[in-house]
This record gives sequence, structure tokens and C-alpha cells, in this order.
Amino acid sequence: MTPIHAVSTAGDVPEYSLERGWRTLAIAGGVVGLLGLLAIAFPFVTGLSVTLGLGALLLVSGIVHGAHAFTAQGWDGRLWQVALAVVSVLAGLLLLVNPVVGLVGLTMLVIAYLAVDAVAELWMAMRMDEQPGRASIAASGVLSLVLALLLWVGFPADAAWAIGLLVGISLLLTGLSMAVVAITGRKAEDVTPPATEPRQA
Repeated sequence: MTPIHAVSTAGDVPEYSLERGWRTLAIAGGVVGLLGLLAIAFPFVTGLSVTLGLGALLLVSGIVHGAHAFTAQGWDGRLWQVALAVVSVLAGLLLLVNPVVGLVGLTMLVIAYLAVDAVAELWMAMRMDEQPGRASIAASGVLSLVLALLLWVGFPADAAWAIGLLVGISLLLTGLSMAVVAITGRKAEDVTPPATEPRQA
């Protein structure tokens, strides 16, 4: 039999390079940053959108878990799957029917997350002694603690804007970082010296 040799097509497809694709990355970063600005400008609408999206995901997840539970006959974890499906469907319907209540719940989760993150980072900073990075970790912990306290003091009124504002800031920072990376890639393209032909012996 004639052996079959695998033909590599890696050379046919040009490898992605930031020097060549910086424009696409810059456009994507601009779009993401613009979405972040819109989210910051309309935090309540953004928060409701996040709540409705989460509700839809929970509903779909519950349906998938329920379908898997009914098709997995004889499986020991079937009851657990059914319980998970019921909880996911009920939570998803609650968020979809009354997204404002869901927005308040999400704000409480954000406050709890910031508080736990602050305690964890401050505890880590205390155990680091004089190691490098201790100050930055402690500063991050203090910032998380201040944000958690501010949100808690203003709760539940801040539920109308907290989630949307945080999502908008996250999108804006992501877009800016993408744009910075793209601009850096463009500068690298500009300073790359032209290729010279190798000397002949």
C-alpha cells in the first residue's frame, strides 16, 4: 500500500499578527468602549437588560437540566438534576417577570462579592509581611471595602444604577485596553525594519 502523507496547510494560511490586524482590534475596541459609554449613560436600562439576559439564561439552563433528567433513566443524580432544573426555571421566570426585583438581588450579590473580596485581599496583605505587591493588594482590598460600604449605605436606591454602571465601566475599560494594544501594534509595525536579503556566500 502507498503510505498517505499528511499535507500541512499551515503555510497557506497567514499567521495572525498584531502588526497586520491592529485596525480590526482598534475598531472592536472602539465599539466595546462606545457600548460602555452608553451603558454608563443609561445605567438603569443596562441593569434591566443584564437582569433579563440572566433570566433567559437561567430559564434555558433549567430546561436543559430538566430534559437531561428525564432522558437519564436510572441515573443516581437524576433527582438533583430535577431540583436544579426547577430552581433555575423559577429563578429565570422571576427575573423575566419582575426584572426590577432581580436587579435589587443582583445588587445585593455585588455588595456581598465586594465585601468578601475586600476581606480576602486585606487578609492576604496582612500575611504578606514585606513581600512585593503587598501595598497594591491592600489598596485593592480597601477600595473593594469602600465600594461595598457605599453601595450598602445607598441600598436599595442604588440598585437602579449600580449594576448598569459597573457593567458600563467594565466595557469601557475593556474597549480602552483593546485600543491601546492596537495602537501599540501599529507602532511596532511602523518601526519594524524592512527585511534584507541574506548575503550570498
